[in-house]
Amino acid sequence: MKSHVLTVSCRSTRGIVAAITGYLADAACNIVDSSQFDDLETGLFFMRLTFTSEGGMPQQEIDAGFAPVAAKFGMTYEFHNSTDRMKVLLMVSRFGHCLNDLLYRWKIGALPIDIVGVVSNHFDYQKVIVNHDIPFHHIKVTKENKPQAEARLMDVVEQSGADLIVLARYMQVLSDAVCAKTSGRIINIHHSFLPSFKGANPYKQAFERGVKLIGATAHYVTADLDEGPIIEQDVARITHAQSAEDYVSIGRDVESQVLARAVHAHIHHRVFMNGNKTIVFPPGPGSHKSERMG
Repeated sequence: MKSHVLTVSCRSTRGIVAAITGYLADAACNIVDSSQFDDLETGLFFMRLTFTSEGGMPQQEIDAGFAPVAAKFGMTYEFHNSTDRMKVLLMVSRFGHCLNDLLYRWKIGALPIDIVGVVSNHFDYQKVIVNHDIPFHHIKVTKENKPQAEARLMDVVEQSGADLIVLARYMQVLSDAVCAKTSGRIINIHHSFLPSFKGANPYKQAFERGVKLIGATAHYVTADLDEGPIIEQDVARITHAQSAEDYVSIGRDVESQVLARAVHAHIHHRVFMNGNKTIVFPPGPGSHKSERMG
């Protein structure tokens, strides 16, 4: 039996949950998993449900029938077939740990996505990508050709039909125009030493200062560099006995895991924008097996 996902956001008021669940019950649907959150500061309500259609009603009909309910509460909502795979475009420069981690998770089915291409400003990972039968796009970026390079990038995005762009350690700053065009569907990863340790060799800088926690942050990309809404974070504790090289190794592991979890949450429609923040619902007990990714 096919399962579907419904995501809803609107102003918080009495009766929303009853209206949603009542409609699904009347449409012969069975709710498998449900998460909701009321933001008391903004007055906004967020909800994500997974359900099955026991009566066999097509998703289009369920969607159409829900419109009056949504209109009554001023909902922003979407229905998704849980078996649909999101089209993802990866971008990388010269550090391949996040790229390789995503490729492995994709290959074993832990990330149920369609990788429609990889963009890089270098050729370091061309062979790896081609060996996976994935289109590789080399787009060189310089100060002089940046507008042309970004125009080509957007051509790749449009032609590939990418739903999501993942910056897997892509070390070029995107223009405000590109950030605006891809708002809400482009994710970046970086170490969490910012703003203390900027520039080259941040892990060496952290080592020299005796930092005891290494972390990483995955966030949506905005025009404010590395300051977009945060999706996922994590840290690893280290000691004085570890070297600068250990810092780098541990940091790369954390970055890879954090980025994978952020992508995983996005493709399963568990992330909601809430101003400068996000609401991220956890995987539910009735979710697809890939949602239990560690």
